[in-house]
Amino acid sequence: MKKMNLKKLATILSVLVVMIITFSFMAPTRITVKGSDTMVILSQKWAEVYMKSNPNTNIQVTGGGSGTGVSALINGSTDICNSSRKMSASEISKLKERYNTMGVEIPCAKDGITIYANAANKVHELTIKQLSLIFTGKIKNWKEVGGADADIKLYGRENSSGTYVYFKEAVVKGDYAASCQTLPGTAAVVNAVKKDALGIGYGGAAYAEGIKIIKVKKDDKSIAYAASAETIKSGQYPITRYLYMYVRNRPTGEMKKFIDWIISPDGQKYATEIGYFPVR
Repeated sequence: MKKMNLKKLATILSVLVVMIITFSFMAPTRITVKGSDTMVILSQKWAEVYMKSNPNTNIQVTGGGSGTGVSALINGSTDICNSSRKMSASEISKLKERYNTMGVEIPCAKDGITIYANAANKVHELTIKQLSLIFTGKIKNWKEVGGADADIKLYGRENSSGTYVYFKEAVVKGDYAASCQTLPGTAAVVNAVKKDALGIGYGGAAYAEGIKIIKVKKDDKSIAYAASAETIKSGQYPITRYLYMYVRNRPTGEMKKFIDWIISPDGQKYATEIGYFPVR
């Protein structure tokens, strides 16, 4: 009887081991992506398409801003950080202090920072200098740049946004005017400008719907351009930036497979489809 019981127990244990091994192979791989609001639409598309072909992978994408994504990467609450700016030296230092790694930077798309205006606005183009003077509050009236005799209303991103940081460094080149209303997301900036005939804002090209796009030129002697695949590739559009994914260590396994697919021609075509531009 004891021998029989031992034999049955051994059989049950063998079955359990097989079930555990099988379940481990069947259990979905979970990848978390957090950060840039500019990149949310694009990252969600990448995740959606990838998961259709790889149903055993569960990819969760959330926004919150580039700064939020970087903080999540440092504290270990996300696998991939989306950022519309480069990580700062202090952020890399924190990452190294905690994980003994400098992190891995992966350019995954290009974006043309677009200047949004209300559809009724008569201004068609602005120089980088004019944009700087507008967003620092030195130019306050639309008539100073060829528009109506009315006060300019400024809309921008919150300071945790990579777009806020990039635009400040590349265009504003100073402090934003105190009158600039900061909003939690590019979609919110577009909606504000859409409702305000005197409004102007900035953000990713993919969000520019239902508003007027003001063309941008480097200086008075240059031609004004809107962001497009051609003007981004040629370098003619003057406010162009890379969009990045950051990971703590060199990716392996399913994460590597996902990232490799994103930067492949197959993944990059979705960047173009959404309204961004491929890195290659």
